[in-house]
Amino acid sequence: MNARLRLGTARFFCRLGRSLASFLLAAAVIWVGAAPAHADMEKIRQSGSLKVALYKGLPPFSDNVGGQFTGIDVALADALSKQMGLSAALLPFDADDDGMSGDLRNMVWKGHYLGYGPADVMLHVPVDPAFIRQNRQVLIFAPYHREGFVLAYDHDRIHQVSRFEDLAGQPTGAEQGSAGANALLSGAQGALRDKVKIYAEADAALLALFSGEIAAVMVTRSQYESALKTQGKSAARFLVTELESPVLPPRGWAIGMAVKEDQRALAQALESALQALRESGELQRIFARYGVSIVAP
Repeated sequence: MNARLRLGTARFFCRLGRSLASFLLAAAVIWVGAAPAHADMEKIRQSGSLKVALYKGLPPFSDNVGGQFTGIDVALADALSKQMGLSAALLPFDADDDGMSGDLRNMVWKGHYLGYGPADVMLHVPVDPAFIRQNRQVLIFAPYHREGFVLAYDHDRIHQVSRFEDLAGQPTGAEQGSAGANALLSGAQGALRDKVKIYAEADAALLALFSGEIAAVMVTRSQYESALKTQGKSAARFLVTELESPVLPPRGWAIGMAVKEDQRALAQALESALQALRESGELQRIFARYGVSIVAP
């Protein structure tokens, strides 16, 4: 698996209290009066565009399809910019080999050594207290969705799955290097390992499920729902359940945005724009366009 889905690995996962977003917004309000923040926000408004960093190859959130960059985060970048009276200037990037802290360095607070970036804001950032403490150079805020791993299975082949042991003897699949793959390989004390098939991409694992090559797959809920819509498959045949595993977060993880630590005015403007999209129903419509059910963070 490529580095981008380290977003789904357990190292970013801690339980997120609902008070986190309110705390961060309150902090932004306290510091919004800083002169540099106002100055930089004014530069953004004068430029007429908001530079938004997005991951490459992260369907259904951001991906290059037929030469066109599309996905939930792409649509969200456009909607946020429009709400702020700006146009969106997208900066797609490959995940850094050093992990997401490297992504924040390259795309938010410093810029890549090859001269790419930084952007004004980066989307699809884990809103996690421990991760926030590790990255003091940025402000992580505005969670807009809660992601998590699910087991999708063929109901015609497996009657019911409530624990990993129910998959005994059945071929299963997951994306290489993902937390879902680790959960299957370690599930039922390793008894499933010989039947686990590892695929280069989550989409390939899902196609294997839909074609009957495997009986179950462990992917994120967004990946499953989007593939179900794209392939035109009936949800009646394929069921979804959540299984407990030491390598999976019990409630998934929230995803939000990041700006440079001193950009408080920008953070507040983005927070307000996101709230307006949520209240108008536009945020829900963006997710529905890609077949994904938005989950409150």
